[in-house]
Amino acid sequence: MGSKNLKFNTKTIHGGQQPDAAYGAVMPPIYQTSTYAQTTPGGHKGYEYSRSANPTRTALEKSLASIEGGEFGLAFGSGLAAIDAVLKLLAPGDEVISTNDLYGGSYRIFKKIFEKFGIVFHFVGMQGTDAVRDKINTKTKLIWVETPTNPMMNIVDIKAIASLTKGEDILLAVDNTFATPYLQLPLELGADIVMHSATKYLGGHSDTVVGALIVKDQELADKLYFIQNASGAVCGPMDSFLVLRGIKTLHVRMQRHCENGRVIAEYLKSNPKVEKVYWPGFEDHPNHHIAKEQMKDFGGMISFVPKGGNYDDAIKIVERLQVFTLAESLGGVESLAGHPASMTHASIPKEVRLKNGVVDSLIRLSIGIEDVDDLISDLEQAIK
Repeated sequence: MGSKNLKFNTKTIHGGQQPDAAYGAVMPPIYQTSTYAQTTPGGHKGYEYSRSANPTRTALEKSLASIEGGEFGLAFGSGLAAIDAVLKLLAPGDEVISTNDLYGGSYRIFKKIFEKFGIVFHFVGMQGTDAVRDKINTKTKLIWVETPTNPMMNIVDIKAIASLTKGEDILLAVDNTFATPYLQLPLELGADIVMHSATKYLGGHSDTVVGALIVKDQELADKLYFIQNASGAVCGPMDSFLVLRGIKTLHVRMQRHCENGRVIAEYLKSNPKVEKVYWPGFEDHPNHHIAKEQMKDFGGMISFVPKGGNYDDAIKIVERLQVFTLAESLGGVESLAGHPASMTHASIPKEVRLKNGVVDSLIRLSIGIEDVDDLISDLEQAIK
């Protein structure tokens, strides 16, 4: 049976994979080598140098393509290295339209690195298409989408944004880190590029840093492969192995993340000491109907604001947590808590953060797969 015909839960384990040719190893070996023997100059078995390609990384890249419904996968040293490769498709004078509520590291690389090379960035609300349409012109070459967004959990209609780029020389890239391919498949909704911080849910165990790009188009893939090799920001074979291992349990982990996330979101919403909860599963969440259409479930990422809280109150809450770990990142089996204003989004100017709802009292939770009663008890004692 071809890999494309497999259901998602089977693709996570078998998609793009086959036993190792040397000894039939079920898991791809960790080819911890920088170079490969040649019988004559150019006479090799498909691999010359591990920056260009490595069998363990190839196995991961094939798996990534399979689970996202793409044709080509590329693995990088981090999610930001993957974003860097996409932006290197552009030239001075090109314009990018981006979600106004996005990960601080994405904002930083846009504004602090690529803006000085003459690339123009527009940050707009994408809950509808009007703001995006208003910014499109002949210089627009890329639309960058996060959905759900980080940390406000805003939902962007991928299919609607894709309709604006149809027939135009504009690439649509979607950061699918929060949702994962278990919940949504941007390529099927019209995106050209899917990006992941595979450090998060794909790896799933907070033990490696890896980025990923997945595309369908051969010409686009070739351009990105060239940038990947020429710039060299690749992940090593051990990191490739760890993410590939993580992908094999993605479906069962995401199911529990979603189950726990729903219970925690409802608990927080009913807590009189909580002012606001951001979770796409609520019917009153902006674009909830879009989330229902393009997502299989609503994920394990939640943000909330304690009632009457300020910066100091938020800090006290996250410091008191005992089962939740106060840490950067997300998507691991363990529950994590973060304070965006001082952690993941500190690189965004305060006035920009506040304009997009990232107030000083906002707390972001990555709901893990622990017993949900323990998580609720921990939140209860911390908020109290």
